[in-house]
Amino acid sequence: MESSTKGTKTEQTGSRIINLRHLLSYLTQVKDGRKRRGVRYSLEIILVLFVLAKLCGQNKIYGIADWAQQQSEYLIGALGLKYKRLPHHSTYRRVLSDEVEGDDLERLMGEYLVQLPRHGQDMVIAIDGKTVRGTITAEDPFGLHLLAAYLPGEGIVLMQMVVEKDKENEIVVAPKLLECLDLRKKVVIGDAMHTQRQLSIQIVAAEGHFVWIVKDNQANTRKAIELLFAPEQPRPGFGCPPMDFRSAKTTEKQAGRLEERTITVSSLLNDYLNWPHLGQVFKLERRFTCLATGVVESEVQYGLTSLTAQEADPKRLLKIVRSEWGIENGLHYRRDVTFDEDQTRMTSKTMGRIMAIINNLVIGLINSLGYHNHAHARRVFNACPSKALSLICGL
Repeated sequence: MESSTKGTKTEQTGSRIINLRHLLSYLTQVKDGRKRRGVRYSLEIILVLFVLAKLCGQNKIYGIADWAQQQSEYLIGALGLKYKRLPHHSTYRRVLSDEVEGDDLERLMGEYLVQLPRHGQDMVIAIDGKTVRGTITAEDPFGLHLLAAYLPGEGIVLMQMVVEKDKENEIVVAPKLLECLDLRKKVVIGDAMHTQRQLSIQIVAAEGHFVWIVKDNQANTRKAIELLFAPEQPRPGFGCPPMDFRSAKTTEKQAGRLEERTITVSSLLNDYLNWPHLGQVFKLERRFTCLATGVVESEVQYGLTSLTAQEADPKRLLKIVRSEWGIENGLHYRRDVTFDEDQTRMTSKTMGRIMAIINNLVIGLINSLGYHNHAHARRVFNACPSKALSLICGL
């Protein structure tokens, strides 16, 4: 029951027209691997119901199918479905495991998320990997591992790629992932594993910038940066040599503790350190004070960036470095805790990947609406599923 009006695809449901300019227009493009004979539910309807149930708080396939059945009267009418029953949980599992191409769905969902309204924040791309622990079995102790490119300021995943951990690691996959992205005027940041010279060259060649944390996998580089920021002891008759140090500090009080972050940056190693396109090095100090007990903990990290002092002062660089933690707190933590991803058993890696893609999608949708508490947002949608369906279909 589809018609075309001035190039805009619509679905006629009685007197109601569903506008397909929204997420549904991307879901309809996902390739369906099934043969047409015997197909009762179109792939886009299965995907719509799956995403809708996720928005409304369901995490596991049994719960998704049960929730849809409980809302069947409303959903059948709103979507104009021919059949008066909604898919069984085995239908979701079989179709999403066997008939959906992960690369295809990943590409389309990335295209959808990237066109959502922007909040005008620094365009930082954080890269980090996550193992979908629900796919780990005795036969496959590695499970499914995905490397994601995430916009911390927007809360959306641009793309993620599979890392075959029995054959490769994130260092091998990261260049392939970044090749697929527009890095112009973007700053790429990642953990110490990605602090690699060749990856730095690739990013700058693509007109982007990098910010890396330096640890013992680049031992000589780390030692040189650490030595630069070590307290200088004046020698008799000489005094201290001139230094080019600039710093910025932030202080925040949250969750019963005071957190102080201080970054000190310098360009003194630009002509000395053997690192391509080096603009600055930095020392990051974090100090945590428990307000209840007074116990103090601290940590120090070192790093480097292609951003020059003119392109990024200490305040901006501290903000960029902090955004790397956003992929852990804003994406991985939510998938593990709010969406219960690691505790959801998957019948296959394919199903695990599809589930991860849809979890990323729902997190991006909720972030685009300005919610910070995703559990609260899902309760809001569950209380009024029509709001969630409108978000998907543009009703």
